[in-house]
Amino acid sequence: MITVLQFGGSNCDRDAVRALDHLGIDAERVWFEDGLPADTDGIVLPGGFSYGDYLRAGAMAARAPVMAEVRERAAAGTPVLGICNGAQIGSESGLTPGAFTTNASARFQCEHVHLRVENADTPWTAAYEEGDVVEFPIAHGEGRFEATDEELARLDEEERVLFRYCDAEGDVTDMANPNGSAGNVAGVLGERDTVAVLMPHPERATLPDLHAGTDGQGVLRGFSH
Repeated sequence: MITVLQFGGSNCDRDAVRALDHLGIDAERVWFEDGLPADTDGIVLPGGFSYGDYLRAGAMAARAPVMAEVRERAAAGTPVLGICNGAQIGSESGLTPGAFTTNASARFQCEHVHLRVENADTPWTAAYEEGDVVEFPIAHGEGRFEATDEELARLDEEERVLFRYCDAEGDVTDMANPNGSAGNVAGVLGERDTVAVLMPHPERATLPDLHAGTDGQGVLRGFSH
């Protein structure tokens, strides 16, 4: 079973469960104070505004006791996917490198963006080919990925960048970067390729009846690998 952790302020947990169910992947919402169920086969850290984004987005949720369980499971190979606020929680808790901070525009941005698949040799991107261009929605005010030049170079060398913001033709440009992320990075891997975070919302690009495309299905199918 995939455990979708619900923190105070989460608002995409139901979306994640519904999207996973649509793909035939058993999932349920679990209140963070209840801890991880024993039959957890995978974990989603969903989007939202955990703890109202006080201090920094994701900072308080990252220090909840359940995150020690998440880190332990992740180290043992349990798949973990952080989406939007879940990406911020993952970064703040040390599951993945870098940090997410205020958009360069200093505004909340809700729009569709194009992403280029940088590494197709992971559970989360196995449904795509390297260089594929996919379209996901974003909805965040603190989605700008920050890392030093040295950290970015290491991420590239270790093939830990999952997606980069690009234009419809797959060109990675400043104009295609919606939030000012360093290196146009939209998603990264942890120490294991079973751990990933991304700011765009694959669960919002999964259900055909939402008319937002279905490009996100491939990411969520990472739980079935």
